[in-house]
Amino acid sequence: WLKLHDSRLRWPPVACVRKRPTRLVMAERYLVPKTAVAEGAVVPEKVKLKIARDATLSEEKTKAVAAKAIAHTEQRASLKARTQEYEKEYTDHQKKLIDLRREAKLGGNFFVEPEAKLLFVVRIVGIIKLSPKPRKVLQLLRLKQLHNGVFLKVNKPILQMLKLVQPYVTYG
Repeated sequence: WLKLHDSRLRWPPVACVRKRPTRLVMAERYLVPKTAVAEGAVVPEKVKLKIARDATLSEEKTKAVAAKAIAHTEQRASLKARTQEYEKEYTDHQKKLIDLRREAKLGGNFFVEPEAKLLFVVRIVGIIKLSPKPRKVLQLLRLKQLHNGVFLKVNKPILQMLKLVQPYVTYG
């Protein structure tokens, strides 16, 4: 009694998925059936209504597809612009470091390379024969089991904790 291709039926039902009512936009993949009627044939009223509904649905679909394509191109353009900004920022930073190295070399000084701001720490030892203090530090660093990894900001307390658990982790 239910036709699965009937476009009035929407799966999943909106009431059980979304809390507030929103207008569903037809996607490209939904098929709007074409109903062909022979010339000069008597067409029942229900078929006329179905043809009219399918025509409005196909218009809605073409509008939705066009809007989606425009939004996609705008998003791609903004992503490309942002990528270029980041690339320029990184190259400027590298050039600045090179200039500082050259300046230090010309002045007969030493250039201290900037330190990393972030570390990735991986636990490489299990819990067997682990004393309580390193075990607690590993808990604080969120390294609760073997081969767990976390990103950590580089600061003095973190470096002190890493000194305590040096034999049990690897980082860089």
